[in-house]
Amino acid sequence: MEYQNIFTQVQVEGPPEMGTKTLDGAENFRYGTPWFSRLAGAIGNAQIGPIYIGWFGVVSIITGTLWANIIGFNMLAQVGWSIPEFIRQLFWLALEPPSAEYGLSMPPLNDGGWYIIASFFLLISVISWWIRSYLRAVSHGMGYHVCWAFGAAIWLFLVLGLFRPILMGSWAEAVPYGIFPHLDWTTAFSLRYGNLFYNPFHALSIVFLYGSTLLFAMHGATILAVTRLGGDRELEQIYDRGTASERAALFWRWTMGFNATMEGIHRWAWWFAVLTPITGGIGILLTGTVVDNWYLWAVEHHYAPEYPFAFFAPTPNGG
Repeated sequence: MEYQNIFTQVQVEGPPEMGTKTLDGAENFRYGTPWFSRLAGAIGNAQIGPIYIGWFGVVSIITGTLWANIIGFNMLAQVGWSIPEFIRQLFWLALEPPSAEYGLSMPPLNDGGWYIIASFFLLISVISWWIRSYLRAVSHGMGYHVCWAFGAAIWLFLVLGLFRPILMGSWAEAVPYGIFPHLDWTTAFSLRYGNLFYNPFHALSIVFLYGSTLLFAMHGATILAVTRLGGDRELEQIYDRGTASERAALFWRWTMGFNATMEGIHRWAWWFAVLTPITGGIGILLTGTVVDNWYLWAVEHHYAPEYPFAFFAPTPNGG
């Protein structure tokens, strides 16, 4: 069947793939009868299940559910336990961290205690899922690229909710749980410390963020463009280069002046994506602990222009 355009995709359905044998015998503990979803097939593999959860997966799901329920019920209590109001105000509701007066102590439940308990469960959930990702890589004889990439995101998560509040001596420095309150915290944080845009690590984080989106888009577009020639079977293309890889390589060499290999492009994209939260976390960790005003720091280090002082005094007639 001829490939038509970017929106068409042939989905071939065969017997369910039950997975390969693992080094720890986890294939004997996979649950669920496999089934196929055409919607899932439009963005990935159409087969759903079977799934392996494992003990760390169970711990992560339970503690993550407790975290979500604590936040949800606190938000529901804020609107008088009204479901319609909860839905209407959801974007504005928040579970706030304790006020600064409590420092690093455990506050009363309704003054930030629930926030601390919820954060504890979230920490256990995230770390458990990271351990699960590491153990699954070991079980399948894989490299650890996925769990280290996840670890980079966890680094930023820990900086925002654990490392920096401890260094600042107050849980009040943590980020509130909520959609708009989270965004408000980000804005206030930037204003409080002299505009985060002058933080060089923030700038690096944005470079890697935009760079990774560009690299992933370029790679995804290139492979989709040669899918009709077998370019989606990247593993075979790596060790047995054929029409698809040759055309893709020539395209980029002739348009960009160089080309990555079928493996190299993934390393480029992996590093750009991973360095986004790593550099961002460094910038956040330095804010308030080492640098109190990023604009003044940038002026001092010739990173930003020093604007001339201007004073305007209105005349009595309003001129």
